[in-house]
Amino acid sequence: MPRARTALVCSVADQGVAAATNIAVLVVAARRSDVHAFAAFSLVYTVFTVLLGLTVAYVGQALVLERGAPERVARACRSGVAFTALAAAPAVVAAPALWAAGGRTGTALAALALVLPLTLTQETTRYAFATLHRPQYALLADVLRLAAVLPALAAQPPGAGAARLLLAWGVSALPALAVALWLLGRHTRGAGQDPARCLRRDHLGRRFAVEFGVGNAGSQLAVIGLGLLADPLAVGALRGATTLYGPMNVLFNAATGFGPPLLNRTGGGRRAARAAAAAGGVLAAVAAAWTAVLLLLPDGYGRALLGDTWTSAARLLPATGSQYAAMALGTCGLLTLRVLRPRTTLPLQLVFSVASVCCLLGGYALGGVPGAAWGLCLGSAAKGTASWLRAARLLRTAGGPDAVSAPGPAPSAPGPGRTPGAARADEEPEAGPAGAGGPAAPVDPAGPVDPAGPAGTK
Repeated sequence: MPRARTALVCSVADQGVAAATNIAVLVVAARRSDVHAFAAFSLVYTVFTVLLGLTVAYVGQALVLERGAPERVARACRSGVAFTALAAAPAVVAAPALWAAGGRTGTALAALALVLPLTLTQETTRYAFATLHRPQYALLADVLRLAAVLPALAAQPPGAGAARLLLAWGVSALPALAVALWLLGRHTRGAGQDPARCLRRDHLGRRFAVEFGVGNAGSQLAVIGLGLLADPLAVGALRGATTLYGPMNVLFNAATGFGPPLLNRTGGGRRAARAAAAAGGVLAAVAAAWTAVLLLLPDGYGRALLGDTWTSAARLLPATGSQYAAMALGTCGLLTLRVLRPRTTLPLQLVFSVASVCCLLGGYALGGVPGAAWGLCLGSAAKGTASWLRAARLLRTAGGPDAVSAPGPAPSAPGPGRTPGAARADEEPEAGPAGAGGPAAPVDPAGPVDPAGPAGTK
């Protein structure tokens, strides 16, 4: 098992490789297809990113919170991977009907349906390896995925259709999936599996999937509404400024996806909170440093990155940089809540998703596009503050400074990794405010969603 520092490096590197794969897929697909085929490819690929985000929320985010005896954790990992494969299998049955519908979009959706079990299952293995404290295996599989997908797409003839591109993209996941399943089987041998555990009423993924839907839908609809009802250029400026912070999104995605297993290794709730706070401070400092770099960037380089959008996006850098610094602290506060009491995240997610939308629209009404950007910053800061206040209260009331609730259903008798008096993860404190929320998708819903898609998009 790697040291915590090595695991952290592997986790960040893995998320970087996943993000690079996502960008490379779109670039290569755009070069190998005509404008109409790429439009269909992009539309269907967006459908995939939504399905991927739901899978990560429902399976991955719940999986990384597993704690207890090694046998229990191994069984949970195998069960999560098996559930993903089984849940995606009906898409293959639907492929012929989609193909019969005809048209570019119909055939492209049929191609996606055929490869969906491969791509989603390979994604879930990343979270299984994080839970097993072996992120180096996730990194290995993702490097193999990147090495396979680029030649597969580049080998397609110029003008290839969207369905052909999607099939090549999906089938190229086979080598990475085969290696990941072999490594997972090797390190969980004899653990057994129970995919039905993901359908239980107390499965945390249900809440995380709702959080994903609420957070992403709220921010996306607010930005779209701003463009439809106010100024379309505002959307371009906000998206352009957010795009410049792609490296920060990679770090946030890594923290959200692989942070809980690392925090669980710190040895207690208060230690986990201190480690998360330190990580949040480092990420906030990185966001400030990256903002300084962008502010000093010559206009020529900025225009090379964003074209004519650079001028309007550059005006938003102070607000967007402040938002990302607030998101850094808030993300780590939300991670602390996920480790301490996972079921406390949904109520505040609902409240602050609405509040963030109000801040966005109110800021635009008061100060135009810069006001909207500062409104997003205010929403992120408020949500982060609430998450840390909630975490502090949990630490005071959870039975001691080092009390951490183990997620999962409570057994009728003490089992591995649980003492008779331990609190369940789904138990709320008898006294306390509404829980603080964290995003199932790694990007803070107070800000525009990363245009590259959800974490780990391939």
